[in-house]
Amino acid sequence: MLKNVNTSDVLSAMEMGCITMSNVFNPNDNNVPYFASEVLPNPQLGFSEKHSESHVPGRHLNALLNTENVTGLKIKNDTILNHKNAAFYSYSGVLPFPLNRAKTGGDLVNFNEHNFREGFHALYPLIKYRKSTEAMEIAKKSISAIFDLWDLDNGWDYETLSAAHDLTFVPGEHTFITGLGRAIGPLVKLYDYTNYEPAIELAEMLVEKATKEFFSQDGSYDPETFGTHTHSTTCVMSSLAQFADLKNDSSLLKTVKIFYDNGLWEIRDQIGWVIENSGPSSEPDRGECNNTGDIVETALILGKNGYTEYFEDAERILRCHLLPSQLRDNSFIPETPKNHEIDGLNNVAERHLGAFGFPAPYGHWPVDQILDSDRPTHPWFSRDRISFNMDIVGGTVASLCEVVRNIVLEYDSHYQVNLFFNSSKKMVGPGLFINDMGNNVKLKVVKPKDIWVRIPSWATNLPIEVTGTVGHVIDDEFIKISETKPDQEVDIKFQLPRREIILNHRKRKINVTLMGDNVETMDNFGANCTFFPSDS
Repeated sequence: MLKNVNTSDVLSAMEMGCITMSNVFNPNDNNVPYFASEVLPNPQLGFSEKHSESHVPGRHLNALLNTENVTGLKIKNDTILNHKNAAFYSYSGVLPFPLNRAKTGGDLVNFNEHNFREGFHALYPLIKYRKSTEAMEIAKKSISAIFDLWDLDNGWDYETLSAAHDLTFVPGEHTFITGLGRAIGPLVKLYDYTNYEPAIELAEMLVEKATKEFFSQDGSYDPETFGTHTHSTTCVMSSLAQFADLKNDSSLLKTVKIFYDNGLWEIRDQIGWVIENSGPSSEPDRGECNNTGDIVETALILGKNGYTEYFEDAERILRCHLLPSQLRDNSFIPETPKNHEIDGLNNVAERHLGAFGFPAPYGHWPVDQILDSDRPTHPWFSRDRISFNMDIVGGTVASLCEVVRNIVLEYDSHYQVNLFFNSSKKMVGPGLFINDMGNNVKLKVVKPKDIWVRIPSWATNLPIEVTGTVGHVIDDEFIKISETKPDQEVDIKFQLPRREIILNHRKRKINVTLMGDNVETMDNFGANCTFFPSDS
C-alpha cells in the first residue's frame, strides 16, 4: 500500500498539483508543456500531436490562476508565462482555433474540435486574473470564426475548412458531446466576467443542442450517442450546471439532476470513480480523475441551489477516491537521470509528484487491463503501463478550487458549512475557519454570524455533541448555531458509523468498509500501488 493521504487537506493537494503543473515544460521545445506521461514501465514525458499546445495550457491555466484566487498561493511567473505562450501559439495558425502540431518543430496543422474547451479555458483566466487584452481579442476572433464555420443543424463546414485552410482533422469525426459541446463551461465563465454577449449566445446554442439531442428528460446515457469518451460527458454535464447556475434556470438544473441521478450511474460508482472509456472493450477498472472532478463540481452546484444532499456525495467522492488517488508516494517509479539530453526522460518520478491520472478505485494499477487489437505493439501501451497524462492534474485541481469555494458559503444571515475539509487563512473566503480531525470538527469564528452546519445522512440518528458558549438547534439537515462571538471556537463531534458498501464494476464487485465518509478497507485483488488496506 502506498503512503496515506490526509483526506481533510484539500489545500495541500492543490499546492502539490500546482508544483506538478510547474514541472512539465520541455526546454527543447520552447517550453511547451508535455501532455503524455508514463511512469511504468518506461518513465517518460512526451509530446502529443492532438493535445500538447492546444490542450494542456488551458487545463493548467484554469487550475493555476483559480488556485491563486481561492488560496492566495503565488504561482511562479515563469509557469504562467510558459503556459500562456503555448496557448497563444496554438491560436496563431491559419484560424483563431486551438491548433496543434503533428510533430515538435512542425507547423500548426492539426484541428481537433475536442480542444475548444481547453482553448477557452486558457483564455478566460488570463482575461480575468491577468487582465490580458490579447487573450480577449483571441477569444472574440475565435467565437466569431466558430459562428462562421459551425451551425446548430449541420455542424462544421468541413469543405471550407479543408479547401481554404489546409488543416488535418484529428480525429476526423466527433459526436457533439466529445467535440464543441465541451466548450459550454468556459464560455459561461468568459461571459460571467466580461459580459461579452457573443460568448453567451454561442453557449446558449450549444446548450440548446445538448438538451434537445443528448441530455433527455429521462436522464439516460447512450455511449454511441454521447461518445465513449466519458470525460466529455461529465464535463458537458458540469457545463450545463454552470449555465443553469449563471442563468438561474431551475428547469435546466433539473435536467442536469435527472441525468446525475440516472444515466451518470452507467459510468460511475458510489465513490465517484468513472470509467475512462465506456466502450465495450475498455479496461474495466481504469478511471480518470478529471471525470470525477466534474461530478464533484456538478454536485456542488446542485447543493448550493437547494439540493443540499448532493454535498454529501461530493464529500464522499473527495475523501474516498479523488484525494487518495493523487500521486503522493512515487517510491514505485524507477529513478531516471536529471540531465539526460532528452528532457522527457529526466527526473520523471519527482516531476510526477502531485499528479492525478487513471486510477482504479483501489489503486494506481488496475488489475486485468484489457488491450484492443491496435494497442499491444504501440510503445505507449502495455499491460504493465501506468500513466498520469498531464492535462488531468489541471482538470482535477480546477475542480478542487470549486471545492474550496463551497466549503463554507456566506449568506446575509448565516454561514453554511457544506463540506468538512480543513480551511485556513490561506483560503480566500468567509470569516469562518474549519479544522477537521476525523469525527471532530472545530470551527473558528472570525466575523460573528449564525452558522448552519450540514448533517451527513449517516449521522442523523446518532448523538451529535456541540460544545462552546453558543446556542444551537439540530434539525433534519443542519446544526444551527447562534450567539457566536469574535475569535470563538465551536467543537462539533459526530459519531462515525462503520458501513459496508459494494462497488459494482464490469468484471468484479469491490467490497468497501467506510467510517463516516472515509474508506477503512477496500478489496484490491492483489493489485500493486494501492490506496487502502484490504480485509483479504
